[in-house]
Amino acid sequence: MGSYLSKRAVWSGISLFLLVVMVFFMARLTGSPADLYLPIDAPNSMREEFARLHGFDQPVLVQFFTFLRGLVMLDFGESLRQNRPALALVLEAMPTTLLLAFYSIAIALIVAVVTGALAAWRPNSIFDRIATLLSLIGASLPNFWIAIVGVLVFAVGLEWLPTSGTGSVAQWILPVAVLAIRPCGLIVQIARSSMISVLSAAYVKTARAKGAKSRRIIFVHALRNAMLPVITVAGDQAAGIINGAVIVETIFGFPGIGKLMIDSITYRDFAVIQAGVMVTAIAIFMLNVVIDIAYAILDPRIRMN
Repeated sequence: MGSYLSKRAVWSGISLFLLVVMVFFMARLTGSPADLYLPIDAPNSMREEFARLHGFDQPVLVQFFTFLRGLVMLDFGESLRQNRPALALVLEAMPTTLLLAFYSIAIALIVAVVTGALAAWRPNSIFDRIATLLSLIGASLPNFWIAIVGVLVFAVGLEWLPTSGTGSVAQWILPVAVLAIRPCGLIVQIARSSMISVLSAAYVKTARAKGAKSRRIIFVHALRNAMLPVITVAGDQAAGIINGAVIVETIFGFPGIGKLMIDSITYRDFAVIQAGVMVTAIAIFMLNVVIDIAYAILDPRIRMN
């Protein structure tokens, strides 16, 4: 286990470094922040002073090596918009996004696994056909469309839920539901297919012959062996939810990493963009490690190598 985690850490570190390098140079292709933070008619002397104060007067390669020196000390620089350390801003916003992603994938996984398992128990039944149809629809709908329709119907039309904010449980319902619909639809299909395959195995037929209850066969004998492909898709969708939170947080005004990144890109706040990409990438790396460990727990035949 230790050697496995060490290897994953090394390769992930290389990937993170390459990603940060790419983001550093691509962010600077968007133009000078002085165009946004200074008046349109600002004289050249003011622009030069702005660039000097924030280190933009140096060649790009010099700026890059300065950034790398700060990166070793986890110093991403100051936010241009808020005059605060960029990493502090990102770490303040990240818990909201992680909670949003956790609630969404947990609800999607529970609903999808139960629905897929029950649908597989009676293939081509009315329940199976309805579950398949709804899951295909849910998997096909983009998050931004679901979010807009949800706001129009439940917030504006029916006035059941608020349109934005994070202060109450009601304010979390729409964002969590929007992020959970698509993963739920995909996982239902995977869980159903995997369960149909497992339910045709010899040990399941033996359990049926011995008179085991349907609930025990589905949720004890079959479900654990059907969970590996489900965990694979769920992990991929969880990483997608963290990235997809950008749209949902922007629509619902959630103070998470997604909204912070959008605002930082809009205002060319390079330090916050770099810190946000780094923290998000680390979170996704840790998620992948957790998924690999879950493989070994569900199936002891899998070895960490």
